[in-house]
Amino acid sequence: MSLLRTKLVKKEKAAEGTMLFQFEKPEGFTYTAGQFADYTLLEPSETDAEANTRGFTLASAPYEPNLMCTTRMRDTAFKRVLKNMPLGTDVELDAPYGSFTLHSKLDRPAVFLTGGIENHACAQHHLAIGPRQDWAHDYVVLLQQASRGCSIPGRAEPCGRCRSQRHRRAHYDGAGKSRHGWTGETGYVDAAMLARHIQDLSAPIYYLCGPARMVTAMRSLLNGAGVDDDDIRTEEFTGY
Repeated sequence: MSLLRTKLVKKEKAAEGTMLFQFEKPEGFTYTAGQFADYTLLEPSETDAEANTRGFTLASAPYEPNLMCTTRMRDTAFKRVLKNMPLGTDVELDAPYGSFTLHSKLDRPAVFLTGGIENHACAQHHLAIGPRQDWAHDYVVLLQQASRGCSIPGRAEPCGRCRSQRHRRAHYDGAGKSRHGWTGETGYVDAAMLARHIQDLSAPIYYLCGPARMVTAMRSLLNGAGVDDDDIRTEEFTGY
């Protein structure tokens, strides 16, 4: 796969300690919602033992004009350079990768169980791809688990998008109380919460996206509720 060049065109705060970056979409570049890209800094002002490349979920829908990534701004050389990078700066793009993509069985609804900050984009993709008029079921459910409710980026945006489209619903969960007026359900995702939001636990295809321990815990929860491993798709992320 040949490497591409892209430019940073926008950066903004997405949530507490989290930023959203937008890059030009190279001409002819295509991908499927749920895939990720490797971004490489070119001649950065500083570097460290983890080098100059990081992988981020493509947080924009495929039809959108720019490529987006959302990430928690940990104190690493890569993220310091990325945060301070002037608009118009070139980076190298190696993409797309990954198979964490929406299933094609239109008779099966989709349920996303995500954790952390960066991983919110996994479900955001599929909530943003537009209404599927041929979908036989009426929902896409998102249960987001984070250490603080105020840390969920773009939390209200998907809900508004869902309301404007048939066949879309989203539910958010935070383990703590939000300081930004979140009035929805809080608490850890457990069997009782799944039962409240999913009428038939055997009906959906489940997408688990987050830190390895969270993914393992959610798989165990689903297995304990009678969900077959064949109906569970996973993608694990590590912090950096």
